[in-house]
Amino acid sequence: MSLNSSQTLTVSGQDLVRNGSSSGRPPWEEARAALKPSTPTKKPQPPKPQNAITIAVSSRVLFNMEKEQQIYEQQGMEEYIKYQVAHETEPFSPGPAFSFVKALEAVNTKLRELYPDSEELFDVVLITNNHAYVGLRLITTINHHQLVIERFCMTGGNSPIGYLKAYHTNLYLSADPVKVHEALDEGIAAATMFTPEKMTEVSETQLRVAFDGDAVLFSDESEQIFKAHGLDKFFEHEKTHENKPLDHGPLKGFLEVLGRLQKKFYAKGHRMDCPIRTYLVTARSAASSGARALKTLRSWGLEIDEALFLAGAPKGPMLEKIRPHIFFDDQMFHVEGAAEMGTVACHVPYGIAQKVPRKGVKDKETSSAVK
Repeated sequence: MSLNSSQTLTVSGQDLVRNGSSSGRPPWEEARAALKPSTPTKKPQPPKPQNAITIAVSSRVLFNMEKEQQIYEQQGMEEYIKYQVAHETEPFSPGPAFSFVKALEAVNTKLRELYPDSEELFDVVLITNNHAYVGLRLITTINHHQLVIERFCMTGGNSPIGYLKAYHTNLYLSADPVKVHEALDEGIAAATMFTPEKMTEVSETQLRVAFDGDAVLFSDESEQIFKAHGLDKFFEHEKTHENKPLDHGPLKGFLEVLGRLQKKFYAKGHRMDCPIRTYLVTARSAASSGARALKTLRSWGLEIDEALFLAGAPKGPMLEKIRPHIFFDDQMFHVEGAAEMGTVACHVPYGIAQKVPRKGVKDKETSSAVK
């Protein structure tokens, strides 16, 4: 049976004229256009490094590599590499930073919709001191989970800290406190990430980041007063210096980045449904010492969406309600309390009030093949 010039072909629900079309294009071009998928299959390209907001994550916080870590510690590097190569087609399961990275991608999607030509986007870089042979399994895992990570840095056992500045890193997350200390010493915002026994479900459409105040967003000036002279002197000091802004802490720059992106959404009328939300969760008392914290943020030109002054109460229950993708604190007992309630918590080893990890958090303070 043949088709005459008036007959049509139907492709994917569209009628195409056999010998021409209303668009004037040849029929094979019409068919090709109709058969194209409705959504692009190609991953979005990362922004140029100089324009990006670079988040460097270690492979051991992005993915669950506990079994592989045990092989390294018990059997050594050679057996570790052999195991990874033998299992390179098996993807790793998500680790504690996975939901945070997915939330960064969700923010990027919204930014691309509102600012198609802007390259002020999050760019996740996988930083690991792993051997390059392990790279194939990492690539397999990234493709399996459909993550947008194009930049890798595998240092083969050497410290990756020197590369962080070259990447213009805005935040570095690792399971190794030694590497985190090194990064902080270089002026790079960094934190040691811990894995809760059971992670709370978090939003897939809104990035939520919670910060402690002193020795995280702010310096540890006030913490030093408290440690040296007690609570009464701390309150007296804060009241006397209420109108004097605190100096900045190690994660002030990361809050600034989040605030800058929030303002881009506000400019397009998306204040109430902004895909980024920030929280201050502090042990300070609102009446006695909260004013200085808020005035400091205002003097920096920074907004915080929600401020919780807990007056020494546990932070874990409040964080369970907030359900942040990530929480930063300088004191391990707050990190532990958050982790016990299912929050992915990070220790910022900065300032005077440092504590040794205790129960409730998997202790990562061991030498590692994968940081």
